[in-house]
Amino acid sequence: MSTKAGPLSGLMKRMHGPVYAARMRELLRQVVPSLKEGDRVLDVGCGSGALGRAILDAPDCPPGVAVLGLERAKRGDEAIPTDAYDGVTIPHPDASFDVVMLADVLHHERDPHHLIDECARVARRLLVIKDHKVDGPLAWSRISLIDWAANAPYGVPCLYRYNTAAEWFEWHRRHGLEVEKEVTSMRLYPPVYNFLFGNRLQYLAILRVGRNGS
Repeated sequence: MSTKAGPLSGLMKRMHGPVYAARMRELLRQVVPSLKEGDRVLDVGCGSGALGRAILDAPDCPPGVAVLGLERAKRGDEAIPTDAYDGVTIPHPDASFDVVMLADVLHHERDPHHLIDECARVARRLLVIKDHKVDGPLAWSRISLIDWAANAPYGVPCLYRYNTAAEWFEWHRRHGLEVEKEVTSMRLYPPVYNFLFGNRLQYLAILRVGRNGS
């Protein structure tokens, strides 16, 4: 598939609104209960910072939570404080954040294992991974389509590499991450979209880093 949507770009962007709203509600439902009072959260690959801002604005967000963003190139209008980085080394000390989030980032990374190691390095307690999972009829094709539709209007390249459940298990083991919560099917989108692109094609794991289990 082409990286850019051409004349379809404007139409695709307009269609994103209700899809992103449903996605955000589900991500908040899954992530916010794992946060603690005073947590420092780093959203790696934060984009516009919408997820971080939504976490801070959520009624059940614990007091004192702070969310910072990290991106290869800052847009300048992020909804949360955001730092730029070189795509290789996260510019923060070891264990400087309680929680680190990777929301639909790893399948765009050419070296996802290095990024996981960097995220685990700066995380004191939890690493949150939201991504895709190859499961069911034509799974790879359906994920590839939604990946392209979500990213092509913004010029974001897609690598079309997605894990099975067994591969996610192996990745967690490889990086010494212990599963605290795993969601292998998510109602992430409005009903019709969810039937085609949600449920078993979506994956979320909240993982304890090896540093400590506090």
